[in-house]
Amino acid sequence: MLVLREITERPEGVEAGTLKLVGTEARRIVEQTNRLLDDPSAYEQMAKAANPFGDGHAAEKIVQALLDFDSASARQ
Repeated sequence: MLVLREITERPEGVEAGTLKLVGTEARRIVEQTNRLLDDPSAYEQMAKAANPFGDGHAAEKIVQALLDFDSASARQ
């Protein structure tokens, strides 16, 4: 993920390699976007980095937990 800001409150993402802070300058945004689109190794490096914010499936897990809870409550 390219972060179009000068600073971020999520430095752990930058440190993990899942975020890249590119700023707001158009030239740099285009340069970094093209790098990810044109350089498979750069893309893979970011895509395979361990995401410190989770696996992207939180909503699914919450729904399943609620359904499981509701099912358990109905049996009592």
